[in-house]
Amino acid sequence: MEHHHHNHQHHTLPAHIGRAFIAGIILNIVFVAVEFIVGFSLGSLSLMTDAGHNLSDVGSLALSLAAFKLSALKPRKQYTYGFKKTTILASLFNAILLLLVVGAILTEAIGRFRNPVDIRGIPVAIVAFVGIIINGITALLFFRDKDRDLNIKGAYLHLLADALVSVGVVAGGLIIYYTGLQWIDALLSVIIALVILISTYGLLKDSLRMSLDGVPKNVDTGKVHTAAMSIPGVVAFHHIHIWALSTTENALTGHVVVQPELQESDIEAIRQELKHRLAHLNIVHSTLETGRELPEGHKSDCEHS
Repeated sequence: MEHHHHNHQHHTLPAHIGRAFIAGIILNIVFVAVEFIVGFSLGSLSLMTDAGHNLSDVGSLALSLAAFKLSALKPRKQYTYGFKKTTILASLFNAILLLLVVGAILTEAIGRFRNPVDIRGIPVAIVAFVGIIINGITALLFFRDKDRDLNIKGAYLHLLADALVSVGVVAGGLIIYYTGLQWIDALLSVIIALVILISTYGLLKDSLRMSLDGVPKNVDTGKVHTAAMSIPGVVAFHHIHIWALSTTENALTGHVVVQPELQESDIEAIRQELKHRLAHLNIVHSTLETGRELPEGHKSDCEHS
């Protein structure tokens, strides 16, 4: 049997994404400080709660940036894959953090339904409007790349969730100012929490799948098998294992059975062609084992086991 391993250079964080993370961290730190001070001086629990919510973004963005930096480090003896998977752990943590934020918002909203808080509408609305601008601008920095990386998507959802929360606070502040209906604030909080929950579900599901070495969402196992079997000379492609090395890189191991009469040069050509096809199916790291005979108990054209 012959073995072949295919490696690509390590992916690094694009410069504009690095700047987006840093800008997001700085803007949110400044806004958190201003929002908490104003909220404290006004006695507005909603503003102070929102400041705490925004503070979670600072931690989330810092964690994501650190994960990207770690993923670029070279492999070492104890970590032969390097630290690429820190990006997956960060996306999972961000999803859990968003769920905790939803829980905190719902808990606060239930409390306000029971005991409405007297809110000064206009000052609260003004500060929250600034939050919409800051979180909206920062979210836009990640919008273009949100679908290419799960970690970037997590940061984008965090910031978008904060912008939605701020929209709710502004609306609540204005409605309360003009109508005096204090329970509006709690109702808007519940609606916002549900919106965040829906958007977070996909992130949590994908993060869990990657953490458990499941097949990444952007890889179709059927197409992988078909790509191998359509190469002339291939008898079977099985023992296929596909997993995510990071939020941007996927790996595969598999056993390729070829026709017995093929020469070594023919087998090498099959390997190169299969690697090329796998790269177009979002698999950039592949380890392929080849052989001229099927293992005992297997029939030709076996699928992955």
